Amino acid sequence: MIPRCRALAMLAALALISPLSFGAPAQGHDYPTEGRVEYVLSCMDDNGHDFVNVYKCSCAIDKIAQVLNYDDYVEQSTFSKYATLGGEGGAEFRVDRAKAQTKKFRDLQRDAFKACGIVQRTSTGK
Repeated sequence: MIPRCRALAMLAALALISPLSFGAPAQGHDYPTEGRVEYVLSCMDDNGHDFVNVYKCSCAIDKIAQVLNYDDYVEQSTFSKYATLGGEGGAEFRVDRAKAQTKKFRDLQRDAFKACGIVQRTSTGK
């Protein structure tokens, strides 16, 4: 029997590359599979490891990919992730540009979550 985490990772990867998951893939920017899987696993960490969240979190990254190219996604999601980092190390993430990028990403992610039926269980600053 495959451990649960490994099985979830495999399901997430299959959901991201399988045309059967939600019909034809939405048009948008091409993200590396690893980036999509990392997003889905992180999303599931925050919102529950229920099987349905494989699909909901895959939907969310698809919605984000329709709007942002991969480089902008990496930049905005990084600023968002570290926006609450304290001390000198976090200073780079508190400048005006970083705050603007964080807001853009959080607004986009909130809209993607809403469109995909994800109700956040926790507030993680992502």
